Amino acid sequence: MTLPRTGTPAMPEPIFERALIMSGFGINSEMETQVALLRAGMASDIVHINDLIDHKARLADYRLLVFPGGFSYGDDTGAGNAYANRVRNNLWRDLEEFLAGDNLVLGICNGFQILANLGLVPAFDRQYRREIALVPNRKGVLECRFVTLKPGADNLWTRGIERLYCPVSHGEGNFSCSKETLQKIRRQKMIAFSYCREDLSPANGEYPYNPNGSVEDIAGITSADGKVLGMMPHPERAMDFVNLYDWPLKKEQMKRQGVQVPHESMNMQLFKNIVKYFQ
Repeated sequence: MTLPRTGTPAMPEPIFERALIMSGFGINSEMETQVALLRAGMASDIVHINDLIDHKARLADYRLLVFPGGFSYGDDTGAGNAYANRVRNNLWRDLEEFLAGDNLVLGICNGFQILANLGLVPAFDRQYRREIALVPNRKGVLECRFVTLKPGADNLWTRGIERLYCPVSHGEGNFSCSKETLQKIRRQKMIAFSYCREDLSPANGEYPYNPNGSVEDIAGITSADGKVLGMMPHPERAMDFVNLYDWPLKKEQMKRQGVQVPHESMNMQLFKNIVKYFQ
């Protein structure tokens, strides 16, 4: 007997608050991010950074700011560096006002690199200076593979998540910082996601479970105040169950166990948590 997949879930009525998804030369994950948020219940606008600089859009009109994945400005001066400089030199005052409000910021992959360059994470005591780096992968090559992530401390981003299973696609995702910074990140429970094995045991730096050599298997951290999340893997690129690398095997296992095959993947919970925060 074949168990049908659940139908496409009804799109929830979007909440009043909207997200601003940054775009620009080399950014390439705007649309996936927009769809993931809309499925979770939050409408958004994709806005080119030049339109913000030219005052054709205002950051103050939004509650969530997203720096999506890609290779902004070709990463020619370092991953995320040129885009971060465009923000710092043209939008810094607006960004500081945004961060002072009850708003959230999400950076994925290249977006995480931008956040690191801007100092929006870890931002101890809301001091926005660069204290971490995403350096070249340990093997020196671009890594494109699925990874398993285990959430760290319970927070607004990780609530209700047992694991994420999503792709990485980066050449510079090796999380690095000083021993002092790492101790503060640990002490303040800012590690949002760590690379791990399929059974959720630590990767312990072993490839390919930890795909880039990140210290202590760190895949994502929050700011000290918890309102900013930066992560290297791409949950928006695996929204559906059939987007998962091993979905045919999982489907057969579920069928034999009499379990309904889901439509969405577990990765959607991250975006649902964002919407729940604003609700």
